[in-house]
Amino acid sequence: MSKKASIIGSGFAALSAARRLRRLDAGVRISLIAPCRELIYLPSLIWLPSGKRKPEDLVVPLDKFLRAHDIDFVAGEATGLADGGRTVLTAAGPTENDGLIIACGGRFIKKLPGIEHAILPCEGIAPVERLRERVAALQGGTVALGFAGNPNEPTAMRGGPIFEFLLGLDTQLRREGRRQQIKLAFFNPMPNPGHRLGEQALKRLMGEMQRRDIATHLGHKLLGFEPGKVKTEGGEFAADIIVFMPGLTGNAWFDTTDLPRSPGGLIKADAHCRVEGRECVYVAGDAGSFPGPDWMPKQAHMADIQAAAAAENLLSELAGRAPDKTFKAELMCIVDSLDAGMLVRRTESGGWAWPPLKLMHGAKDRFESWYLRRYR
Repeated sequence: MSKKASIIGSGFAALSAARRLRRLDAGVRISLIAPCRELIYLPSLIWLPSGKRKPEDLVVPLDKFLRAHDIDFVAGEATGLADGGRTVLTAAGPTENDGLIIACGGRFIKKLPGIEHAILPCEGIAPVERLRERVAALQGGTVALGFAGNPNEPTAMRGGPIFEFLLGLDTQLRREGRRQQIKLAFFNPMPNPGHRLGEQALKRLMGEMQRRDIATHLGHKLLGFEPGKVKTEGGEFAADIIVFMPGLTGNAWFDTTDLPRSPGGLIKADAHCRVEGRECVYVAGDAGSFPGPDWMPKQAHMADIQAAAAAENLLSELAGRAPDKTFKAELMCIVDSLDAGMLVRRTESGGWAWPPLKLMHGAKDRFESWYLRRYR
């Protein structure tokens, strides 16, 4: 009888796990559990404010992909687990499995006072559309962009997109002839934000901000936001629009389970992406806390790598073999500025960052088309 594998999520990690499972085992029964049968291509949210992308460009219906790979879809948000992970509880009812991969992403920490006054861009299309509308209507003033981390989990942050929104807005406003009327400011509680990209990348980013006349407010703990104001322990400054990326923690439904958790609230995994102390339960992407360097990124590329390892190890375990597939910690991205891109790579053996190149802006554009072709 065919084994049943359930995957929670419909993002990068979830879909990569599904593809790898199907490629390695044509007979395994796969169920994808998510609220909607669609993929939102989050990396290109940065191009919504300028109009380079429209919302419909970033929403990929998964019906064709699911049919082509013989994957069942369970429409419902996960609410918990039972039977040691052999049953996924959802609002639509329980789904049983022989093996499980949790790839539902993380949740932003929203404890900062006044966070409702900030736009959180990686929550999806709607907040970035709101940013686009507010920037379009802004006659003058300041747009402040920043990010923070999870104080209990150094890897649980996603700062790269904020750099891209910041540099992209600078390019957009210059093209529109409005940059002199609108100031840009970058804020972060760390004195050296972006250091997880590597020292060379950090120097290039700080150099770009200086070259583009972007103000910086660094090294002071954030106290909160008010309408038109960012407050820090080092003082406060005016901001007509606030764009903020909080640190990540685990999803609320994790609290209804006995899954092992990291200090930052994510699901604890071993080097094989297996949830600690569980049989045939794996985690990939933003939902998990993995052994590795403190700069290990929360990004689509890393999620894809972890998902591949989780899928292979799950199939091994279902076949009665010990999981032995590990994953390589690798940060790979193009920090885009709408007119150029800075290619950054970091591994445990070293890293580098290219200077901004027009060629890399085009490469990021083409990569999106190549990546999404498998799902469209």
